[in-house]
Amino acid sequence: MRQFDFMGKRRLAFIASAVMVLVSIIALAVQQLNLGLDFTGGTLVEVRYAVAPSLDSVRQLLENAGFRDISVQTFGAANEVLIRLQQAYDDNVGEQVVGLLSESGDRVNLVRAEFVGAQVGEQLRDRSGLGMLVALGIVMVYVAFRFQYKFALGALLALVHDVIITLGVFSLFQIEFDLTVLAALLAVIGYSLNDTIVVYDRIRENIRKSRIDDMTQIFNDAINMTLARTLATSGTTLLVLLALLTLGGDMIEGFALALLVGVGVGTFSSIYVASALLLTLKLQRQDLIPAQKEDPEAEELP
Repeated sequence: MRQFDFMGKRRLAFIASAVMVLVSIIALAVQQLNLGLDFTGGTLVEVRYAVAPSLDSVRQLLENAGFRDISVQTFGAANEVLIRLQQAYDDNVGEQVVGLLSESGDRVNLVRAEFVGAQVGEQLRDRSGLGMLVALGIVMVYVAFRFQYKFALGALLALVHDVIITLGVFSLFQIEFDLTVLAALLAVIGYSLNDTIVVYDRIRENIRKSRIDDMTQIFNDAINMTLARTLATSGTTLLVLLALLTLGGDMIEGFALALLVGVGVGTFSSIYVASALLLTLKLQRQDLIPAQKEDPEAEELP
């Protein structure tokens, strides 16, 4: 089997990671996230058409009527449309939307019109952010307990790297960020950690069994041993996510896109961030195999 020199390219990988993280941070600072109705509050209107409509035409009709910050997507069946409006709730907004959509000659019925308050959205935003921080903290403690503190630091930086880049993609292209995307981010943390643990496990075993002290070679051997498993897992996952993105409809588009970006970046980071950082942190055999203490009684024996 061909051996790839992953660690020999780690400096180029560090530069690529630094550029992606920097662009993501700038995008988040300047443009911020395009928060959905779950976080900002607003009005939700669900309507049912007799025949499945064109979502672009529905969006255009509402924009021409003066509505702004509109999100239009199918909900369940193709003839059921969910409309999100980031504006204050009005008791007549459901009838107004149905009246506008009926002007095109389609038969439209109102299913529901609901209001999500800004206070609820703010609470969801704060609690979701806290939940993500707690998840990262627990991950660091777990890896430090199972491996060693240098492994924990590498895993934590890799997870932060994956989350920032995924958020940066949504900020840079102003893709709507809602609770489904947040759920995808938490799934990305789990997926990336699992991939990192597999590589770490092999690195630890190779360090303990190897008779050489060339850590770069030991790391390359470990990563090459897990490469087939990594490519098979990531490849099949990406194929499923591509199918969800193209065929799953608007309801899970953000979810599938976040996972698609996160899994791709997570596969990269498990090799070039989590693993390569261990070399930067000067991981040595002594970190995993403590030196045995000499027995003073044995020295006194004649």
